[in-house]
Parts: sequence; structure tokens; C-alpha cells
Amino acid sequence: MKLYYYAFTGHKYGLDRVKRASVILNKLREKGMDTMLLVNDFRAGLVARDFGVPESISIEGIQDIDAVAENGDIVIIDSPEDDHGRLVKYCADFKTVFRFAEHDDDKSIHGEKMLSITCKDENCISSIIVDDLYFETQKKEEKVLFFLGDSDSNKTILNNSDFFENNKMELLLGNYFYVKYETDLEKIFDKLHEAEEYVDLICSSTIIVTASFQTALEAVASQAKVIFIELKPLSLKEKEYLELLKIMIVIGFNKEKYCLYLEEIKLNDNYKECVNISKVDKIIDKIHNLC
Repeated sequence: MKLYYYAFTGHKYGLDRVKRASVILNKLREKGMDTMLLVNDFRAGLVARDFGVPESISIEGIQDIDAVAENGDIVIIDSPEDDHGRLVKYCADFKTVFRFAEHDDDKSIHGEKMLSITCKDENCISSIIVDDLYFETQKKEEKVLFFLGDSDSNKTILNNSDFFENNKMELLLGNYFYVKYETDLEKIFDKLHEAEEYVDLICSSTIIVTASFQTALEAVASQAKVIFIELKPLSLKEKEYLELLKIMIVIGFNKEKYCLYLEEIKLNDNYKECVNISKVDKIIDKIHNLC
């Protein structure tokens, strides 16, 4: 019996799901489980290695999970794709199927176990997955770090350069950024950091500005002050959770609102008291017990 974790990835979608997958797979391997990561592209697998996942298999999409997994295996699905009815077969063929909720009203359809942002009872499994290393105390450096996400195929940053100019920000590049693009970005940021520096910078920066929900969670766990740039509509549960963490949300690249929030959090000395993200041990135990 083997556990397969399918994380939807790609240069247009970023690697938030790979970061969650890495945490879960590493923890389950520590418990003696035989695991394998499934991704959509080779680059995502390379990044997963940096987060401790030794190997992965690339597949076309959610409908190809059973081309690798066999009857009686366990499958975790972290994907927004339409399964076109494949989930029925998966729940019938595999020992246990776990699925991350993608929408506020998403619920189990065929008996699969759901992971959701908000849990109202002990049977629910939280989808708030943050690596233990972000909870470790590190010396902070006074800086404003911007991380859009792992992908910027539409050159969103460059197209909104007026938002970043004269804002004294340092940019953390994503894994899917391109060399020629970096040359343009150097002109509007105080400093550029390579994607390989992700963990160190998230843990050591005092203020983090991001459009990545996963990065926002990791930044809060590391006790950074966080401003979230909402570029695509958050679900109601996502928004409520960020607000619970006292994360400021800016709709789009609204420079006036951003500057207002920036000054506000700089003056908030009690910000660290707002941290209430839990470590993943209880989540892993629930998954392990259901396998």
C-alpha cells in the first residue's frame, strides 16, 4: 500500500500546493508510510526536493492519478481541476481518498475525506498546512519583502511598476520567473533575491507583502507582519481566516491603501500576539489514522 499526493502545479499556477504537499509527505514518511508526490511538471518536482521530498512523478492531470496509483492505495488530491466523474472511481478503487476543499460550500461527495480551512468539529481535517521550521525563532531584519508568488507569466509586477517604485521593497523571485524579466525588475526594487532563499527570507523578514495565501500563513507563523495583495477574489473562508490572523488585505495594487496599512502595522508593537496558527501534528495524526 502506498500513499500518493497529487498537487496541481504549473508555471501559471505557482507552487503553494507543493509546499503543503511537502509538509504532509515528510511527516507521513517519518511515521513509516510509503509515499509519492504527483505533480504536473518536472520543475515542481525539483522544488519539492528543496523542501525534503526525495522524488516525484509527473502526470498530465487529475484524471491520470490511477495511471500510477493502484487499487488499495491512498490518495490525497490538492487540485482545482474538474475530475469529470473520475472521483467516483477513485473512491471505489482506493483505500482512502483525501481532498482539499476548493470552495466555501465544497463537501464530501463520494465518501472522500475533506481538508477545509475552517473546522467546526473534531472529525474535520484542517487545510492550514505550515512547516514546523516557520515557527522557529530567528533574528529579524528590518525590511519589506515582496513575494507575488512562484509565477508571474503575465508580468503582473512590471505592469504595476508604479506601485513598487519608491516603496523601498526587496523582491523575492518565484521559481518560474525568467532571467530577462529579472533585469527589468532590478530597476524598481531595492534588491532581488533568488527563489532558493525563500525559507530564510520568510523567516527573517519583519514585513512581508504577498499575493500568495500559503506564503501569508508561513509569514504569520514566523511572526512577520503581513499585508496580503488580493489579485483574485478570495473565498469567504480564506478572507475570514486572514482577518483572524490580523493580516491587512489590499484589493489589487492600491498604493494609497497599502501605504496606510504599512504605517499602521509598523506602529503595532503587539502584532506578534495575533499569531494563532497551529503546528501540523494533529492534522498529520488525523490523516495517518484514516489511512
